[in-house]
Amino acid sequence: MAQTAMTVRLDSAQKAKFDQLCEQFGMSANTAINIFVRTVIRSRCIPFTITAEPENDNLREQAIKAIRNIRLQAQNAPELSIEEINAEINAVRELRQQKR
Repeated sequence: MAQTAMTVRLDSAQKAKFDQLCEQFGMSANTAINIFVRTVIRSRCIPFTITAEPENDNLREQAIKAIRNIRLQAQNAPELSIEEINAEINAVRELRQQKR
């Protein structure tokens, strides 16, 4: 499958922290982002709950848990072919049109 580049703008301090955490997880930032993208495609949702920050926030532990969860989901999810992905997209589009 052909690959393409994607540019993401981040605060330089956040990028440094993300790179550092990814290194602790044993992967590159590129690998972590690819895991995220594959998981979103497979599950058809954001693979974590988006909530307000807790008052006693332990960001490092939360990030480690989130990445481990994403990695586990990516390992357990079957690979989808482009045809299967397109079929799911078309099915959702048909449902949306039926609701209108």
